[in-house]
Amino acid sequence: MDQISVLGAGAFGTALAISLARSGQAVTLWARSDDAARSMQSARENIGRLPGKPFPASLNATSDLTHACKAPILLLAVPMQQLADFAVLNKSLIQHKSLVACCKGIDLKSDRGPLAVLEDLVPDARVAILSGPSFAIDIADGLPTALTLAARDKDVVDMLQSKLTTDTIRLYSSLDPVGVEFGGALKNVIAIACGLAMGAGLGESARAALMTRGFSEMQRLAARVGADPTTLSGLSGFGDLVLTCTSDKSRNFSHGFKLGTGAKVDPNITVEGVATAKAVMHLAHTLGLDMPITTTITQILDGHISISEAVELLLSRPLKRE
Repeated sequence: MDQISVLGAGAFGTALAISLARSGQAVTLWARSDDAARSMQSARENIGRLPGKPFPASLNATSDLTHACKAPILLLAVPMQQLADFAVLNKSLIQHKSLVACCKGIDLKSDRGPLAVLEDLVPDARVAILSGPSFAIDIADGLPTALTLAARDKDVVDMLQSKLTTDTIRLYSSLDPVGVEFGGALKNVIAIACGLAMGAGLGESARAALMTRGFSEMQRLAARVGADPTTLSGLSGFGDLVLTCTSDKSRNFSHGFKLGTGAKVDPNITVEGVATAKAVMHLAHTLGLDMPITTTITQILDGHISISEAVELLLSRPLKRE
């Protein structure tokens, strides 16, 4: 029996499976589609999501979820907005396992991050979250990557840190999973903002301002929901923020950039920051928090204001101390 299964054969899940298998572990990669699983197993690569990245011999693809869930460690690489339904539908298969959430975002229905969703829906599981600055293609190529692995239980996080560290992925542990999950979620909203700014030709100085003031918003909200604000100064907050706000490899930055130029966006590409922005704005309103960048980006995404109107709104806010 394989010790690790990655549930979700998107680019990131596939890349994690490749890296873990390359380190010598037996890994199962689960795809929802029978055809996709057969194609990956035959071609020995994920042609649809991560072409040109060959599977190590110890990596096998399947669409049999029951088989995949026999592994004691399950990495859940499903989109954030599908995580709750996945957990409910497959609770009998994933309970009593070590579950590692590998998605970033906030659930629109509950205003909760992936860790809280899993803890509530699968209370018998040992739950952790994996987050930090990383692109699937870099992980698949074996380029050095550092991530944060967080759980409430020290024994759980220590065990998973040992099992999931590879020759090219260095895992730092944390006992503040709330800070880690909110850092990974909130930076996507700021990445969209930075993409919008660059696409609209507002310049590098505007991007730097958005990153800095956006980071302040991230820390304020994280502190209000019980996280240690300093956690966001690490890989899962500041590190991920820098990566996603400065690279066109980021789906969130690229989404914002296209909107900024007036180009059409592909509705088939999952951009977690779009749903997260709406969830964060609702949560901030509930908590009575002022998050002007998040609010403004949500209004742009909803078509309520233009980019020029957004700039005017942000620049006309009352003067304050930093």
